[in-house]
Amino acid sequence: MFRTALLLVCALTLSACDVVSTIREGFAEAKAVESDLEQSTGTKPQVGFNWHNGRLTSVTVQFPRVYDAKPLAELSAIVRDAVTREFKQAPDAMLLSFRLGK
Repeated sequence: MFRTALLLVCALTLSACDVVSTIREGFAEAKAVESDLEQSTGTKPQVGFNWHNGRLTSVTVQFPRVYDAKPLAELSAIVRDAVTREFKQAPDAMLLSFRLGK
């Protein structure tokens, strides 16, 4: 009985401070960045993010293979624009990476 009451209090507290909607919006924005970059580059990356006190601290964009259709500086500008546009703020740090095959 005590555990149920404690879980109910925790659930109400989390819903009241809007954590759930912030996480939900973050995942929606990450998916929007993925689809935007897929349209721009033809390759769908994976996008991860980190929030701290309502501030976007970092975004990681990982492409499934090395992208050599455009120079790295141009690709990074495309990624920076997509992240800033979809998350509606510039992160403190961005990490652009590529998976290398065997």
